[in-house]
Amino acid sequence: MMRPAELVEERFWERREDFVIMNPAATLPVLVENDGPPICGAWPVSEYLDETRGFALAEHRLLPPNADQRAEVRRLTEWFLVQFDAEVTGFLVEEKVIKRERARAGGDGAPDSGLLRAARSNIRMHMRYVDHLIETRRWLAGDRLTYADLAAAAAISVADFMGEVPWPEAEESKDWYARVKSRPAFRALLADKVRSITPPAHYSDLDF
Repeated sequence: MMRPAELVEERFWERREDFVIMNPAATLPVLVENDGPPICGAWPVSEYLDETRGFALAEHRLLPPNADQRAEVRRLTEWFLVQFDAEVTGFLVEEKVIKRERARAGGDGAPDSGLLRAARSNIRMHMRYVDHLIETRRWLAGDRLTYADLAAAAAISVADFMGEVPWPEAEESKDWYARVKSRPAFRALLADKVRSITPPAHYSDLDF
């Protein structure tokens, strides 16, 4: 039986020496399994898990067997891992979380209001895109749950934890996200805590 993953908190902005040796880019996530080498990055981790476990999942596999469908999953996964992060979550995490942690260590903790405004403007565009996708598809990349849905939901959950998702403007996205966060494998994310930040009441509510 496969053991559950053991999660380790890593304050990546501190660039801890052992962590940088493991991943010179000092980015998360990093997967270490048994005595194997570290797998660095969300998409490399996803590909690794698909290659080592995917075939056993049959119709529940998170990367489709068809090449065209896989390309769409990869495109959307990159959209949320890279573009959404660069335009939304990167700003929110830096200004609302990391700066507070730096302030506790004696650094500058003042958030940049201009960057927060940019994140709030940008997320509306991204949520409209999710609405657009869900209008014609059951899941983001097609008829089944894939890594694209997990990447998008993980990214959106970060913004939602900070109360920064304009849900009244994104009804299609809201219905899709409720389906994702109701899945047992996603619920552990909803129990995460961040020091000094209290998520909105709906954050862990499976029915919104």
